[in-house]
Amino acid sequence: MAFVSDMLKAPLDMIGVPTEIVPLALIRPISGTGALAMTTDIIRTYGPDSFIGRLASTMQGSTDTTLYILTVYFGAVGIKRMGNALKVGLLADLVGIIAAIVFVTIVFG
Repeated sequence: MAFVSDMLKAPLDMIGVPTEIVPLALIRPISGTGALAMTTDIIRTYGPDSFIGRLASTMQGSTDTTLYILTVYFGAVGIKRMGNALKVGLLADLVGIIAAIVFVTIVFG
């Protein structure tokens, strides 16, 4: 995680996004509980009214655990080919993350 955060530090600094949010953005499509723990830690560290706390909360609400949804729901009804759904789900997560950054920056930045 630190390697990815370090690689993205320069581009994120240019647009004003804190790098502390990168692990949350990466874990959110995989694990809802892990993302909630990261969000709790971010809010405990920076406070709920900080920019990063608001950004983490907005990201938590604007994205979903794509891999969990595909595994559980598609598995329950017996769908085997889920490649396109995975692509669209991850794209929706990316759009949710970008939208969270844009809206939190506009409203609270």
